[in-house]
Amino acid sequence: MGWLVLVFDGLLAAALIWLAWQATHTPGLFRSVISFIIFGLLMALAWVRLDAPDIALAEAAIGAGATGALLLSALGRLVATHEEGAPWQERRDLYFWIPAGGALLGLLTLAAWMLPSPGLGEQVQDALPESGVQNPVTAVLLNFRALDTLLEIGVLLLAAIAIWSLGRMPLPSAPAVRSPALPALGRLLFPMFVLVSAYLLWRGSHAPGGAFPAGAVMGAGGILTILAGAQPWLTGSVHGPWRMLLSLGFAAMLALALGVMALGQPFFAYPPGLAGLIVLALELAAGLSIAMSLVALYLAGQPPDHWEGEARGE
Repeated sequence: MGWLVLVFDGLLAAALIWLAWQATHTPGLFRSVISFIIFGLLMALAWVRLDAPDIALAEAAIGAGATGALLLSALGRLVATHEEGAPWQERRDLYFWIPAGGALLGLLTLAAWMLPSPGLGEQVQDALPESGVQNPVTAVLLNFRALDTLLEIGVLLLAAIAIWSLGRMPLPSAPAVRSPALPALGRLLFPMFVLVSAYLLWRGSHAPGGAFPAGAVMGAGGILTILAGAQPWLTGSVHGPWRMLLSLGFAAMLALALGVMALGQPFFAYPPGLAGLIVLALELAAGLSIAMSLVALYLAGQPPDHWEGEARGE
């Protein structure tokens, strides 16, 4: 069976390269977006083959799901052009991109080959009992390298703030649907997304999971609810829990880091006896912020104060 696995991995790698080329060079934006979505799904499968199911889940929810929906929504707002019939780019581009891509791949392979072995894996395993969790990935993200996670959540928050600064979201937030059952179905499915997110959040302390996959799944559930035609509380008012939830993860991590410094500890140095509870609280805050940030990016603007008054022009 070893050769079958090798053939499968080779076909998967070739499909990823081909889809990446299609997404960037195929004529027509719609086909490019579809190629990108399929690329995200196959990339999730590649992460599974690399024994990283938590990253695979985040890739499927964010790369193929949320980002794909965002690109399709943006494509629907574009003015129709004659791009669908545009010819392929001149073939002379290949004489640059193929050697450049090969050189870049060679440099990355050389850099990976020269990395020290076994890396930092042994150090992480040795310090794992002090982290408060049993999963080394969660320990790195929210304990050993918590500053990196703080900056990542900060980037999402800044992106949402930048989009909100452009004004209120356009109405309607979802395309018109013919079936009246779709909004009800969207509201029915959203609690299931919340349940799966809660499980992933709990699982992250001892197995693949955590804030990023949980936030990605919950954010995808919110976007699906909007696409189904429902207008849940998260699109109702800018004065609702939006601002608090968007900034909750960043504010909680920053407050904790400064709090331990006030107690005489280094930046993000958790007390060993409280490390487990602290990581759990940070995972909850970060997961909610990630979910709300993804939905905010999809909505493309601040939620209006009153949907009906907005529609009447009041």
